[in-house]
Amino acid sequence: MSANTRRAGGRRPAFAAVALVAALAVTATACGPEDDDAGSKPRASQSADGQGGEQKLEIPDDLRKDLPKDLPSSLKDLDKWRNGEWKNWDRDEWLRRAKEFVNPIIDDLWDPDRMKDADGNDRKVDDDEIDDSESGGKGGTGEDEGVTDPTPARVTAKPVKLPYTKSSPPVGKVFMDTPQGAMVCSGTVVTDPQHPGKSNLVATAGHCVHAGRSGGWFRNVVFVPRYNPKGLSNAQLSKAPRKQVAPDGVWWASYARTTDYWIANGARTGGKGAPQDFAMLKVRPEDRKSGPSLEETVGKAAKINFNTPRVKAIPSLTPHGYPAAPPFDGTKMYRCAGKPGRLTLDARQPTMYRVGCTMTGGSSGGGWLSPSGRQLLSVTSIGPIEGGWLSGPRIGKEAKGVFDSIAAK
Repeated sequence: MSANTRRAGGRRPAFAAVALVAALAVTATACGPEDDDAGSKPRASQSADGQGGEQKLEIPDDLRKDLPKDLPSSLKDLDKWRNGEWKNWDRDEWLRRAKEFVNPIIDDLWDPDRMKDADGNDRKVDDDEIDDSESGGKGGTGEDEGVTDPTPARVTAKPVKLPYTKSSPPVGKVFMDTPQGAMVCSGTVVTDPQHPGKSNLVATAGHCVHAGRSGGWFRNVVFVPRYNPKGLSNAQLSKAPRKQVAPDGVWWASYARTTDYWIANGARTGGKGAPQDFAMLKVRPEDRKSGPSLEETVGKAAKINFNTPRVKAIPSLTPHGYPAAPPFDGTKMYRCAGKPGRLTLDARQPTMYRVGCTMTGGSSGGGWLSPSGRQLLSVTSIGPIEGGWLSGPRIGKEAKGVFDSIAAK
């Protein structure tokens, strides 16, 4: 699991109080110098000479150890973050400090033009990385383990019917800032047993939130459900009001979690880490502090099937997503439907699902839904360099651990 662990015992209420102080500090800083309401601002500390020095967020020392080490500690730090410090990607510093997922809201950062220009965060694999041996591997799906079926026939991705409404699949775009620039993936609203009918959970791929073995958590991670519901062109999107592009709002990830396996093995290219390339987000709306949940706003959510059903038991799977690499441009939602086959990249890990599909980068993280659309059985992880198929992990006990840890937040 990632470093976002929940602390046990009596420390939990104190940590929540400190988190609230930090959240209030972010809100106060965002008000700007025009806000004269002194009661809404954190107190400033004094410098050693008695003069007003740098304003500090006064968090007790005995509680500070419970906070992420890279949490901004002063109003100056928060101002720097808001005013563009998140753009500074010193690789060594990022690798050293990105142990925790920290994702403060930056109002209007993801405007329609910036969303339009984000690149697809895709992962491609060479054919020689595929293990087509018949040797059995570890796992819980018996006859499927260690097996690779023949390459599926290409299935042309079909656009989801416009406009996107509450009857459409509960799919949207996941945007994030990475050391390589602004990137985009896809994600799916999923049910939350602890909050029936009121879920704020999103399923996506691990590589859409974390760099794997070479890095840490990405920044400014948001989910935009039913992105571009009218199917506007890129030229129209650059001039469109935000409400037309994101009618259900922009939802910022409060928490993100992926598997230990992805963090230890995942890579930007190739299939390493793909058998457990799964992540969960818990999100909150950018423009309000209360109101309808994500599930209520979107109108539906898919239930995750953690039972890793065998291929022969699945009549059809339908990957969904917003492909952004040519010949697609990221403006519309697409899907492919077909009987899944098996793909082995590492015989020591669960065999993956594979379907024929022409979707490209940007569709990563998109949900693989059952024929009814009510269950999610996988998310898009990889596709070949020449295109033509997609593969996603079986969602089993490791993914269930990720889900449970996020749902408990």
